[in-house]
Amino acid sequence: MNIKPLGTRVLLKEIESEETTKSGIVLPSNAKEKPYMAEVVEIGPGEVKDGKEIKMVVKKGDRVLYSKYAGTEVKLDNEKYLLAKQDDILAVIE
Repeated sequence: MNIKPLGTRVLLKEIESEETTKSGIVLPSNAKEKPYMAEVVEIGPGEVKDGKEIKMVVKKGDRVLYSKYAGTEVKLDNEKYLLAKQDDILAVIE
């Protein structure tokens, strides 16, 4: 199933990072805080708002940091994704 976001929305896939304590204990994903880091899977076309064109700054494949309460979680083909607005993206990781 393919999803094409509308407007300035972006489809994100969270990047799972394995975390280890100083003593070498690996923390499971449910025992740590979400990293708020994701990869851009799909982007919308942009939009025109109040006569001004809003272009998409991010592109497919970018790794980004997003705000804590961003977007809506969706599940497709047993995979979790986040559908968020471009405004919820805080930075692109290079």
